[in-house]
Amino acid sequence: MKQHKLATRVGHIAPFQVMMVLDRAKQLQSQGEDVIHLEVGEPDFVAVDAVAKAGMAAIEEGKTGYTSATGLSELKIAISDYYLSRYQAEVAPERIIVTPGASGALLLMASLMVNASDEVLMPDPCYPCNRHFLIQAGAQAKLVETKVENGFELDLNTLSGHWGENTSGLWLASPSNPTGAVLSKSYVAEAWQKVSEFGGHLLVDEIYQGLVYEGEDFSALSISDDIFVVNSFSKYFAMTGWRLGWLVVPQWAIEGATKLAQNIFIAAPSVSQYAAVRAFEADVLAECEVRRQRLDARRLVLLEGLKLMGLPVVAPAHGAFYVYVDVSGVTEDAMKWCLELLEREKVALTPGADFGIKDAHKYVRFAYTCDEERLKEALVRIARFMSS
Repeated sequence: MKQHKLATRVGHIAPFQVMMVLDRAKQLQSQGEDVIHLEVGEPDFVAVDAVAKAGMAAIEEGKTGYTSATGLSELKIAISDYYLSRYQAEVAPERIIVTPGASGALLLMASLMVNASDEVLMPDPCYPCNRHFLIQAGAQAKLVETKVENGFELDLNTLSGHWGENTSGLWLASPSNPTGAVLSKSYVAEAWQKVSEFGGHLLVDEIYQGLVYEGEDFSALSISDDIFVVNSFSKYFAMTGWRLGWLVVPQWAIEGATKLAQNIFIAAPSVSQYAAVRAFEADVLAECEVRRQRLDARRLVLLEGLKLMGLPVVAPAHGAFYVYVDVSGVTEDAMKWCLELLEREKVALTPGADFGIKDAHKYVRFAYTCDEERLKEALVRIARFMSS
Protein backbone atom coordinates (compact mmCIF):
# COMPACT_ATOMS: atom_id res chain seq x y z
CA MET A 1 0.00 0.00 0.00
CA LYS A 2 1.35 3.37 -1.03
CA GLN A 3 2.39 5.61 1.86
CA HIS A 4 0.88 9.07 1.70
CA LYS A 5 3.17 12.02 2.22
CA LEU A 6 2.46 15.65 2.95
CA ALA A 7 4.05 18.33 0.79
CA THR A 8 7.62 19.04 1.91
CA ARG A 9 6.79 22.70 2.62
CA VAL A 10 4.49 21.67 5.47
CA GLY A 11 7.46 20.39 7.42
CA HIS A 12 9.10 23.80 7.21
CA ILE A 13 6.17 25.59 8.87
CA ALA A 14 6.47 25.76 12.64
CA PRO A 15 3.36 25.52 14.82
CA PHE A 16 2.54 28.31 17.25
CA GLN A 17 3.98 27.47 20.67
CA VAL A 18 1.30 29.65 22.19
CA MET A 19 -1.29 27.13 21.03
CA MET A 20 0.06 24.75 23.66
CA VAL A 21 -0.58 27.46 26.24
CA LEU A 22 -4.00 28.27 24.80
CA ASP A 23 -5.11 24.63 24.64
CA ARG A 24 -4.14 24.07 28.27
CA ALA A 25 -5.81 27.35 29.27
CA LYS A 26 -9.06 26.17 27.67
CA GLN A 27 -8.78 22.84 29.47
CA LEU A 28 -8.40 24.61 32.79
CA GLN A 29 -11.36 26.86 32.01
CA SER A 30 -13.51 23.84 31.17
CA GLN A 31 -12.67 22.54 34.65
CA GLY A 32 -14.00 25.74 36.21
CA GLU A 33 -10.69 27.56 36.69
CA ASP A 34 -10.55 31.36 36.38
CA VAL A 35 -7.97 31.89 33.62
CA ILE A 36 -6.81 35.39 32.68
CA HIS A 37 -5.98 35.48 28.96
CA LEU A 38 -3.07 37.75 28.07
CA GLU A 39 -1.81 35.48 25.28
CA VAL A 40 -4.12 35.99 22.30
CA GLY A 41 -4.01 39.13 20.13
CA GLU A 42 -7.73 39.82 20.34
CA PRO A 43 -9.11 42.45 22.73
CA ASP A 44 -12.41 41.99 24.52
CA PHE A 45 -14.14 44.24 21.99
CA VAL A 46 -16.42 43.23 19.14
CA ALA A 47 -17.44 45.20 16.08
CA VAL A 48 -19.24 48.46 16.86
CA ASP A 49 -23.02 47.90 16.87
CA ALA A 50 -23.59 50.04 13.79
CA VAL A 51 -21.14 47.90 11.82
CA ALA A 52 -22.75 44.65 12.98
CA LYS A 53 -26.18 45.99 12.04
CA ALA A 54 -24.89 46.91 8.59
CA GLY A 55 -23.73 43.32 8.16
CA MET A 56 -27.12 41.96 9.26
CA ALA A 57 -28.86 44.36 6.90
CA ALA A 58 -26.72 43.05 4.04
CA ILE A 59 -27.91 39.51 4.80
CA GLU A 60 -31.54 40.61 5.03
CA GLU A 61 -31.22 42.42 1.70
CA GLY A 62 -29.67 39.38 0.03
CA LYS A 63 -26.28 40.99 -0.54
CA THR A 64 -24.51 37.69 -0.10
CA GLY A 65 -23.16 36.97 -3.57
CA TYR A 66 -19.68 37.42 -4.94
CA THR A 67 -18.31 40.92 -5.18
CA SER A 68 -15.54 41.97 -7.55
CA ALA A 69 -12.38 39.97 -6.88
CA THR A 70 -10.61 43.11 -5.67
CA GLY A 71 -13.47 44.21 -3.44
CA LEU A 72 -16.69 46.15 -3.25
CA SER A 73 -16.24 49.46 -5.04
CA GLU A 74 -17.87 51.53 -2.29
CA LEU A 75 -15.60 49.94 0.32
CA LYS A 76 -12.48 50.70 -1.72
CA ILE A 77 -13.63 54.31 -2.10
CA ALA A 78 -14.24 54.51 1.68
CA ILE A 79 -10.73 53.18 2.40
CA SER A 80 -9.25 55.63 -0.13
CA ASP A 81 -11.10 58.56 1.47
CA TYR A 82 -9.95 57.42 4.91
CA TYR A 83 -6.29 57.45 3.85
CA LEU A 84 -6.69 60.97 2.54
CA SER A 85 -8.60 62.44 5.48
CA ARG A 86 -6.67 60.76 8.28
CA TYR A 87 -3.18 60.23 6.85
CA GLN A 88 -2.98 62.76 4.01
CA ALA A 89 -2.11 59.93 1.63
CA GLU A 90 -3.64 59.89 -1.85
CA VAL A 91 -4.46 56.29 -2.70
CA ALA A 92 -6.54 55.57 -5.78
CA PRO A 93 -9.33 53.04 -5.02
CA GLU A 94 -8.16 50.75 -7.81
CA ARG A 95 -4.86 50.23 -5.94
CA ILE A 96 -6.74 48.70 -2.99
CA ILE A 97 -7.24 44.92 -3.08
CA VAL A 98 -9.76 43.78 -0.46
CA THR A 99 -8.83 40.35 0.93
CA PRO A 100 -10.06 37.65 3.35
CA GLY A 101 -8.24 39.08 6.34
CA ALA A 102 -4.74 40.52 6.44
CA SER A 103 -3.56 36.92 6.17
CA GLY A 104 -5.11 36.81 2.73
CA ALA A 105 -3.31 40.04 1.86
CA LEU A 106 0.04 38.62 3.00
CA LEU A 107 -0.50 35.42 1.03
CA LEU A 108 -1.36 37.53 -2.01
CA MET A 109 1.77 39.62 -1.46
CA ALA A 110 4.01 36.56 -1.24
CA SER A 111 2.53 35.19 -4.46
CA LEU A 112 2.74 38.56 -6.23
CA MET A 113 6.28 39.70 -5.46
CA VAL A 114 8.42 36.72 -4.44
CA ASN A 115 9.83 34.00 -6.67
CA ALA A 116 10.67 30.49 -5.58
CA SER A 117 14.18 30.43 -4.03
CA ASP A 118 13.98 34.16 -3.21
CA GLU A 119 14.45 35.45 0.32
CA VAL A 120 12.83 38.38 2.09
CA LEU A 121 14.47 40.24 4.96
CA MET A 122 12.54 40.64 8.22
CA PRO A 123 13.58 41.78 11.68
CA ASP A 124 14.02 39.20 14.42
CA PRO A 125 11.56 39.14 16.22
CA CYS A 126 8.51 39.50 13.97
CA TYR A 127 5.08 37.97 13.35
CA PRO A 128 5.78 34.31 12.43
CA CYS A 129 3.06 33.79 9.82
CA ASN A 130 4.78 36.28 7.51
CA ARG A 131 7.69 33.93 6.98
CA HIS A 132 5.35 30.97 6.60
CA PHE A 133 3.53 32.67 3.72
CA LEU A 134 6.89 32.88 1.96
CA ILE A 135 7.43 29.15 2.41
CA GLN A 136 4.09 28.59 0.69
CA ALA A 137 5.50 30.53 -2.28
CA GLY A 138 8.67 28.42 -2.29
CA ALA A 139 10.74 31.24 -0.82
CA GLN A 140 12.03 31.94 2.66
CA ALA A 141 12.46 34.68 5.21
CA LYS A 142 15.90 35.80 6.34
CA LEU A 143 15.58 37.08 9.88
CA VAL A 144 17.96 39.93 10.61
CA GLU A 145 19.23 40.05 14.18
CA THR A 146 18.22 43.16 16.08
CA LYS A 147 19.41 44.58 19.38
CA VAL A 148 17.38 44.97 22.53
CA GLU A 149 19.00 48.35 23.21
CA ASN A 150 17.47 49.59 19.93
CA GLY A 151 14.04 48.26 20.83
CA PHE A 152 14.46 45.44 18.27
CA GLU A 153 14.47 47.94 15.41
CA LEU A 154 16.35 46.64 12.38
CA ASP A 155 19.53 48.68 11.86
CA LEU A 156 19.19 50.04 8.32
CA ASN A 157 22.92 50.75 8.16
CA THR A 158 23.51 46.99 8.12
CA LEU A 159 20.98 46.31 5.35
CA SER A 160 23.57 46.13 2.56
CA GLY A 161 25.40 43.39 4.44
CA HIS A 162 22.27 41.22 4.51
CA TRP A 163 21.04 41.95 0.98
CA GLY A 164 22.03 39.14 -1.34
CA GLU A 165 21.60 38.11 -4.96
CA ASN A 166 18.30 36.34 -4.19
CA THR A 167 16.90 38.99 -1.86
CA SER A 168 13.54 40.20 -3.11
CA GLY A 169 12.55 42.75 -0.50
CA LEU A 170 12.15 43.89 3.08
CA TRP A 171 9.03 43.39 5.21
CA LEU A 172 8.50 45.65 8.22
CA ALA A 173 5.63 46.17 10.65
CA SER A 174 4.47 49.25 12.56
CA PRO A 175 3.06 49.06 15.18
CA SER A 176 4.84 45.79 15.75
CA ASN A 177 3.71 42.40 16.90
CA PRO A 178 5.20 41.25 19.30
CA THR A 179 6.96 44.35 20.64
CA GLY A 180 4.35 47.11 20.34
CA ALA A 181 7.05 49.40 18.92
CA VAL A 182 6.15 52.12 16.41
CA LEU A 183 8.51 53.03 13.57
CA SER A 184 9.07 56.70 12.79
CA LYS A 185 8.15 58.16 9.42
CA SER A 186 11.81 59.07 8.81
CA TYR A 187 12.83 55.45 9.48
CA VAL A 188 10.34 54.07 6.94
CA ALA A 189 11.42 56.71 4.41
CA GLU A 190 15.07 55.70 4.86
CA ALA A 191 14.17 52.01 4.56
CA TRP A 192 12.36 52.74 1.29
CA GLN A 193 15.32 54.70 -0.07
CA LYS A 194 17.75 51.87 0.68
CA VAL A 195 15.47 49.12 -0.63
CA SER A 196 14.90 51.12 -3.82
CA GLU A 197 18.65 51.38 -4.35
CA PHE A 198 18.89 47.59 -4.09
CA GLY A 199 16.08 47.18 -6.62
CA GLY A 200 13.79 45.44 -4.13
CA HIS A 201 10.28 45.91 -2.78
CA LEU A 202 9.19 47.19 0.63
CA LEU A 203 6.11 45.95 2.45
CA VAL A 204 4.90 47.68 5.62
CA ASP A 205 2.45 45.73 7.74
CA GLU A 206 0.08 48.36 9.19
CA ILE A 207 -2.41 45.91 10.70
CA TYR A 208 -2.34 47.75 14.05
CA GLN A 209 -2.57 51.19 12.45
CA GLY A 210 -4.68 53.56 14.54
CA LEU A 211 -3.63 51.89 17.78
CA VAL A 212 -0.78 54.31 18.49
CA TYR A 213 -0.37 55.93 21.92
CA GLU A 214 3.04 57.58 21.58
CA GLY A 215 4.70 58.67 18.34
CA GLU A 216 3.18 59.52 14.98
CA ASP A 217 0.31 57.51 13.56
CA PHE A 218 1.05 57.64 9.82
CA SER A 219 0.90 55.44 6.74
CA ALA A 220 3.89 54.45 4.63
CA LEU A 221 1.66 55.32 1.66
CA SER A 222 2.34 58.98 2.41
CA ILE A 223 6.02 58.33 1.60
CA SER A 224 5.80 56.60 -1.79
CA ASP A 225 3.18 55.14 -4.12
CA ASP A 226 5.53 52.20 -4.73
CA ILE A 227 5.48 50.91 -1.16
CA PHE A 228 3.17 47.95 -0.50
CA VAL A 229 0.95 48.17 2.60
CA VAL A 230 -1.15 45.53 4.36
CA ASN A 231 -3.98 46.47 6.68
CA SER A 232 -6.92 44.82 8.41
CA PHE A 233 -10.32 45.41 9.96
CA SER A 234 -9.44 43.00 12.78
CA LYS A 235 -7.58 45.24 15.22
CA TYR A 236 -8.58 48.94 15.17
CA PHE A 237 -12.11 48.09 14.04
CA ALA A 238 -12.36 44.94 16.24
CA MET A 239 -13.70 42.78 13.38
CA THR A 240 -11.50 39.70 13.87
CA GLY A 241 -14.00 37.01 12.88
CA TRP A 242 -15.32 38.99 9.94
CA ARG A 243 -12.09 38.05 8.12
CA LEU A 244 -11.48 41.20 6.14
CA GLY A 245 -8.29 43.04 5.24
CA TRP A 246 -6.68 44.76 2.30
CA LEU A 247 -3.45 45.15 0.36
CA VAL A 248 -2.46 48.44 -1.29
CA VAL A 249 -0.29 47.91 -4.36
CA PRO A 250 1.49 50.30 -6.76
CA GLN A 251 -0.29 51.13 -10.00
CA TRP A 252 2.00 48.82 -11.97
CA ALA A 253 1.04 45.81 -9.80
CA ILE A 254 -2.77 46.12 -10.05
CA GLU A 255 -3.20 43.75 -12.99
CA GLY A 256 -1.06 41.03 -11.43
CA ALA A 257 -2.70 41.38 -8.01
CA THR A 258 -6.15 41.23 -9.61
CA LYS A 259 -5.35 37.99 -11.47
CA LEU A 260 -4.08 36.39 -8.29
CA ALA A 261 -7.09 37.55 -6.25
CA GLN A 262 -9.45 36.13 -8.88
CA ASN A 263 -7.77 32.75 -8.70
CA ILE A 264 -6.83 32.46 -5.02
CA PHE A 265 -9.88 33.98 -3.29
CA ILE A 266 -12.55 34.79 -5.92
CA ALA A 267 -13.68 37.48 -3.45
CA ALA A 268 -13.53 38.48 0.20
CA PRO A 269 -16.72 37.83 2.26
CA SER A 270 -19.44 40.05 0.84
CA VAL A 271 -21.37 40.58 4.09
CA SER A 272 -18.18 41.64 5.84
CA GLN A 273 -17.48 44.14 3.07
CA TYR A 274 -20.90 45.76 3.29
CA ALA A 275 -20.50 46.00 7.06
CA ALA A 276 -17.02 47.51 6.73
CA VAL A 277 -18.30 50.39 4.61
CA ARG A 278 -20.15 51.56 7.73
CA ALA A 279 -16.91 51.41 9.76
CA PHE A 280 -15.60 54.62 8.18
CA GLU A 281 -18.49 56.84 9.26
CA ALA A 282 -17.89 59.43 11.97
CA ASP A 283 -19.85 57.76 14.79
CA VAL A 284 -18.02 54.45 14.39
CA LEU A 285 -14.63 56.12 14.18
CA ALA A 286 -15.46 58.03 17.36
CA GLU A 287 -16.21 54.75 19.16
CA CYS A 288 -12.95 53.28 17.86
CA GLU A 289 -11.12 56.26 19.34
CA VAL A 290 -12.77 55.68 22.73
CA ARG A 291 -11.57 52.10 22.58
CA ARG A 292 -8.05 53.23 21.69
CA GLN A 293 -8.03 55.38 24.81
CA ARG A 294 -9.21 52.41 26.87
CA LEU A 295 -6.37 50.31 25.50
CA ASP A 296 -3.93 53.08 26.37
CA ALA A 297 -5.17 53.08 29.98
CA ARG A 298 -4.65 49.32 30.12
CA ARG A 299 -1.17 49.72 28.66
CA LEU A 300 -0.18 52.14 31.41
CA VAL A 301 -1.51 49.82 34.13
CA LEU A 302 0.50 46.93 32.73
CA LEU A 303 3.70 48.93 32.26
CA GLU A 304 3.55 50.26 35.82
CA GLY A 305 2.85 46.82 37.26
CA LEU A 306 5.72 45.19 35.39
CA LYS A 307 8.04 47.95 36.53
CA LEU A 308 7.10 47.38 40.17
CA MET A 309 7.79 43.65 39.76
CA GLY A 310 11.18 44.28 38.19
CA LEU A 311 10.31 42.67 34.87
CA PRO A 312 12.04 44.74 32.15
CA VAL A 313 10.00 45.91 29.17
CA VAL A 314 12.51 45.63 26.32
CA ALA A 315 10.84 47.63 23.53
CA PRO A 316 8.91 50.91 23.43
CA ALA A 317 5.32 49.75 23.87
CA HIS A 318 3.90 52.68 21.92
CA GLY A 319 1.32 50.88 19.80
CA ALA A 320 -0.80 47.78 19.10
CA PHE A 321 -1.72 46.07 22.41
CA TYR A 322 1.45 44.21 23.30
CA VAL A 323 4.31 44.54 25.76
CA TYR A 324 7.49 42.51 25.23
CA VAL A 325 9.18 41.52 28.47
CA ASP A 326 12.54 40.02 29.45
CA VAL A 327 12.02 37.19 31.96
CA SER A 328 15.62 35.92 31.91
CA GLY A 329 16.07 37.29 35.42
CA VAL A 330 13.59 34.75 36.75
CA THR A 331 13.88 31.82 34.32
CA GLU A 332 16.15 30.27 31.70
CA ASP A 333 13.18 29.02 29.67
CA ALA A 334 10.31 31.41 28.89
CA MET A 335 8.12 28.62 27.51
CA LYS A 336 8.46 26.53 30.66
CA TRP A 337 7.87 29.65 32.78
CA CYS A 338 4.66 30.43 30.87
CA LEU A 339 3.33 26.89 31.33
CA GLU A 340 4.16 26.85 35.05
CA LEU A 341 2.54 30.27 35.50
CA LEU A 342 -0.60 28.98 33.80
CA GLU A 343 -0.78 25.87 35.96
CA ARG A 344 -0.15 27.60 39.25
CA GLU A 345 -1.76 31.03 38.83
CA LYS A 346 -4.00 30.63 35.77
CA VAL A 347 -2.45 33.49 33.76
CA ALA A 348 -1.80 32.78 30.07
CA LEU A 349 1.09 34.52 28.22
CA THR A 350 2.87 34.01 24.89
CA PRO A 351 6.49 32.77 24.85
CA GLY A 352 8.97 34.68 22.70
CA ALA A 353 9.98 31.61 20.71
CA ASP A 354 6.91 32.12 18.53
CA PHE A 355 8.36 35.36 17.15
CA GLY A 356 12.09 34.97 16.65
CA ILE A 357 15.31 33.05 17.05
CA LYS A 358 17.92 35.22 18.77
CA ASP A 359 17.51 34.90 22.57
CA ALA A 360 13.83 34.08 22.08
CA HIS A 361 13.89 31.95 25.25
CA LYS A 362 14.34 35.16 27.27
CA TYR A 363 11.13 36.92 26.27
CA VAL A 364 7.40 36.81 26.86
CA ARG A 365 4.66 38.79 25.12
CA PHE A 366 1.87 40.29 27.23
CA ALA A 367 -1.36 41.26 25.43
CA TYR A 368 -3.41 43.86 27.33
CA THR A 369 -6.64 42.57 25.87
CA CYS A 370 -8.77 42.50 29.03
CA ASP A 371 -9.98 45.29 31.29
CA GLU A 372 -7.87 47.06 33.89
CA GLU A 373 -9.22 45.12 36.87
CA ARG A 374 -8.35 41.82 35.23
CA LEU A 375 -4.90 43.15 34.35
CA LYS A 376 -4.33 44.17 37.95
CA GLU A 377 -5.43 40.73 39.12
CA ALA A 378 -3.05 39.12 36.61
CA LEU A 379 -0.18 41.22 37.96
CA VAL A 380 -0.99 40.13 41.53
CA ARG A 381 -0.95 36.50 40.45
CA ILE A 382 2.34 36.86 38.54
CA ALA A 383 3.98 38.58 41.52
CA ARG A 384 2.80 35.75 43.77
CA PHE A 385 4.15 33.17 41.32
CA MET A 386 7.53 34.89 41.18
CA SER A 387 7.80 35.19 44.95
CA SER A 388 7.10 31.50 45.41
